[in-house]
Amino acid sequence: MPSDLQKHIRYPEDLFLIQAQLYQTYHMASADVFYNREDLWQFPRQPAGDGVAPMVPYYIVMRLPGETQAEFFIMIPMVPSRRDNMIAWLAARCDAPDYGKLIVYEFPKEKLVYGPFQIEARIHQNTEISQQISLWNQMGSRVIRGNLLVIPIENSILYVSPLYLRAVHGHLPELKRVIAAYGEHVVMKETLAEALSALFIETNASPTSLSAATEMPRASPAENRAQEALDRYNEAMKLLRSGDWAGFGLQIDAMRGLLEKMSRESAGH
Repeated sequence: MPSDLQKHIRYPEDLFLIQAQLYQTYHMASADVFYNREDLWQFPRQPAGDGVAPMVPYYIVMRLPGETQAEFFIMIPMVPSRRDNMIAWLAARCDAPDYGKLIVYEFPKEKLVYGPFQIEARIHQNTEISQQISLWNQMGSRVIRGNLLVIPIENSILYVSPLYLRAVHGHLPELKRVIAAYGEHVVMKETLAEALSALFIETNASPTSLSAATEMPRASPAENRAQEALDRYNEAMKLLRSGDWAGFGLQIDAMRGLLEKMSRESAGH
């Protein structure tokens, strides 16, 4: 096969799906656990029309922790059997020279990581989002939800889902909003950058408190932390634009720690 064509070969979705299905059982290393089916995994559930359906693998560009650049993967999350919290995610590399290599990341069983179906429930429970979707559906348009993407960021998970709007007599859907979820927070904004800003800044500290820190002399520890949080956020946005998701995650986690300290100090006063 010509080298120019080889660069565009994707890892086969059907092959990856079969491997992932087998790994739901064969990840168990203990014979007793395997025999008793004590640690079975399954694909997450996701809304489909009027019901639910198993999530299917999807392709994504991301950077793995410890790697120097983003890569093209096919991946799928995993949840414990008959439960909705996420326990692991599987991926297959599509870029040379690591084409075909399979990866699995497991989360600690004692740590609760929300799965896709739990995030979907949070999206539907968000009054602002559900009201806006209902309004659009009543105005002669049809709301189309894109896939809920599970994006690993270090030891955390960022969920992103595009929302499209198509007129009744139109043919091409238009990207209208981006829904993003991280931890307990769910937001819907016009762009991904705005959604991330709302997740990691507005839900932890008011924008005025951060902007004020840039105008006043940084004399107190609280003001120093506010400025550092803003610097972390700006650096995270630079890394996001360059596709460095792992670096983005590190900066966001550091920023969250600073904002939590500020929140505790404010409550103490």
